[in-house]
Amino acid sequence: MISPSPSPHPDPAHPARREAGTVVVVGAGPAGLAVANILRAASVDCVVLETESRQFIETRARAGVIEEWAVRELGRRGLAGHLPQRAELHSACEFRFAGERYRFPYAELTGCHHYVYPQPLLVTDLVREYADVRGGDIRFGVRDVTLHDLDTDRPAVSYRCPDTGERRLLRCDFVAGCDGARGVTRDAIPERHRRIARQDDGIGWLALLAEVPPSTDCVLFGVHPRGFAGQMPRSPGVTRFYLQCPPGDDPENWPHERVWTELRERLAATGAPPLTEGRIVEKRVLDMHHYVVEPLSHGRLFLAGDAGHLVAPIAAKGMNLALHDAFLLGDALVSYVTEGDGAGLDGYSAAALRRVWDYQEFSQWLSDIYHGVASGDPFRAGTTLARLRRLFSSPAAAAAFAEQYLGTASAY
Repeated sequence: MISPSPSPHPDPAHPARREAGTVVVVGAGPAGLAVANILRAASVDCVVLETESRQFIETRARAGVIEEWAVRELGRRGLAGHLPQRAELHSACEFRFAGERYRFPYAELTGCHHYVYPQPLLVTDLVREYADVRGGDIRFGVRDVTLHDLDTDRPAVSYRCPDTGERRLLRCDFVAGCDGARGVTRDAIPERHRRIARQDDGIGWLALLAEVPPSTDCVLFGVHPRGFAGQMPRSPGVTRFYLQCPPGDDPENWPHERVWTELRERLAATGAPPLTEGRIVEKRVLDMHHYVVEPLSHGRLFLAGDAGHLVAPIAAKGMNLALHDAFLLGDALVSYVTEGDGAGLDGYSAAALRRVWDYQEFSQWLSDIYHGVASGDPFRAGTTLARLRRLFSSPAAAAAFAEQYLGTASAY
């Protein structure tokens, strides 16, 4: 993990090689790469800085669900890459509780779908479009990234070149902070100028990636007294599973047989096909927590994606929020640089946060559904089951859930 310098200015004792540009994008995840591609398409000069290698960002396992509105926006901007040909189209999800199966056909209710396209594939497409097709400047493996002079009209980002060890300074007009939850850009905002709202659910999820085909054609949510379980298809031969566990649990407490025993138990339902079992290739524990930074801007710095807000993977919203931020921010930067119109940048934080808070609220609601039966509180368990039954008996409840699950509200 890299940390920001305690000094807002470059070290005069170690002068840096100086360059200039219009926008520096810190971080080459979905948000940073989408912003960079939008800028490049409008002939706005930008540089992308990434601490990891290209191979690493194109292969690390992350989210996989993209909402239909986001797919349309990617396509409209020429950024869909291989997604239309390779993504799996999902039209339903399935809840399992009280020993029964309840299929929720959201496409029938809304006409909209989910696309399952693992984040590494999207990142690969976006890197290729930016660097290889559009000739964009992206620098991998950079070290000691530091932000300077954010309150001026010529901020800067400095970093250490991985090849030479040389310190380099990029003067620019704007900085896009897209470096995720562990990056440096969020902490570059002075504490007196930001508020960070946090919530810890006190729940862990054992995240598993298995080289097995999914046992059904859709996402499964198992609401069980032993804890939540989930199955999220990633490809015809790879499946993501989740198991509720104590926060901070050691993945080594979950050997192969225990994992499959718990998955079989928590996803059991009358008439359900047996789970396909196989080799587990990834096993880690995620503590369910959330945060939102307000505002998402300070001076010439604008945050996007997990740098500005983190939503636990409860509702598969993280990558979608990152793309929403990127579309807003990229367009706003282009309008300012090419037309002198600053309205988009002035309104960026408020516009992005409306969807952020809506998705956070839905994730909180869904967390209560997933974990209520296993809470040990009979009252909470009873109300959880009542909510679940309402989804499958009330058209109004079903419509409201589908709208939030798919992100199809007309305004946020």
